[in-house]
Amino acid sequence: MTANESKDNFFSTNLSLNCGGKILDLSIPRIMGIINVTPDSFYDGGKYIEPRIAVDKAGELLEQGADILDIGAESSRPGANRVDPGEEEERLLPVIEQVRKSYPDAIISLDTTKSSLAYKMIEKYQVNIINDISAFEDDAEMVDAISKLQVPYIVMHMKGTPSNMQLSPQYENVVDEIIAFFSEKITILKKKGINDIVIDPGFGFGKSLDHNYQLLANLHDFQLFELPILAGISRKSMVSKLLNTSAKNSLNGTTALHMILLLKGVNILRVHDVNEAREAIKIFLETKKYQW
Repeated sequence: MTANESKDNFFSTNLSLNCGGKILDLSIPRIMGIINVTPDSFYDGGKYIEPRIAVDKAGELLEQGADILDIGAESSRPGANRVDPGEEEERLLPVIEQVRKSYPDAIISLDTTKSSLAYKMIEKYQVNIINDISAFEDDAEMVDAISKLQVPYIVMHMKGTPSNMQLSPQYENVVDEIIAFFSEKITILKKKGINDIVIDPGFGFGKSLDHNYQLLANLHDFQLFELPILAGISRKSMVSKLLNTSAKNSLNGTTALHMILLLKGVNILRVHDVNEAREAIKIFLETKKYQW
């Protein structure tokens, strides 16, 4: 086997997710479009708090080529406070209900840390994926919920909580620590019969600018788990701080990082801007044909 053949084989593991009977093939990169039903998210807080506008946004993301809609009603920006489960449900319910009605074939990911909401939204509205930024540390019952409901589960690394995670995060070795974290979490999940697992290294969640770029440079190390990798860097401070700009003006930097993520073997890009991510993936796949 040549070096190029070895590299191509390494980055083309045949992965898929069973999303309620819909098989999402991850042998090519996929796009998760973000819908924040929150008043205080770092980039688009308040824009989609009105259900009608959020549903319109879902249609726009799908038309542009999003493979997954990620809907959340609790901000995880640095310094954010927790949201009461009742308030989170009140924000989510009209949006997910109407998105499911309007787009019955859409793959919907619920961004929540609460098992009670996971149960309700999956059983009532056929939500397909649970995206848990706390990796079931906020709610230990989430593991039993996912085991019972048998939906794909996104497990993310975060040091601390949104309210304190950026108050001077410390690591001896950020990559090694996160690999150890996932080893522990994946073992627990698999013992419960959960196999549709996606890992998210949690860029910006309890990590300094240096930590984020160390993680990015070594992201290929996470291939050892032989699980899909999701990354969300869209318009985050690892772009805006480095370039001395704002989240609003971080699209170009975001696209540059998306190409690096694709080169590192990421399977799912979580994004605000679907068109630009789709173009990056198209260029990546075209170039990849020639086994560079």
